[in-house]
Amino acid sequence: MPSYTAPRYRIMLVKESGTHAADVRISDSNKAHRFLAPLFDGLDREHFMVAGLDAKHAVIGINTVSIGSITLSIVHPREVFKPLILMNASAVILAHNHPSGDPTPSQEDRVLTRRLKDGGELLGIAVLDHLVLGESRYYSFADHGGL
Repeated sequence: MPSYTAPRYRIMLVKESGTHAADVRISDSNKAHRFLAPLFDGLDREHFMVAGLDAKHAVIGINTVSIGSITLSIVHPREVFKPLILMNASAVILAHNHPSGDPTPSQEDRVLTRRLKDGGELLGIAVLDHLVLGESRYYSFADHGGL
């Protein structure tokens, strides 16, 4: 009888660019918006990104979790938290854009935020905010009591 051995895997996070992260600390939604908004400039469909933060809320890295259509982006907690776990994040800022320009969150955005907050609590990764970026405005779930 041939013996069976399980395949072995190596899990690693690979930095996409050679740039070094600036010492950016996120202390409120306005600072988070100023830091993240340039990443969403000119996008014609929804993008959902996470900013992993260390224990002092300095940005460790950014990961694009999902690229959707002009009206939605499919986001699953496992894809949100996988890069955060790999970068040893203590906290996260969630962010996505509304290509329509209106940052008013949908009911789906509200449900997702709650689900990700609950998942973060389970994993020990604090969800500090979820920003919805519009053309010239943004919506912060933390500022509006949604977290």
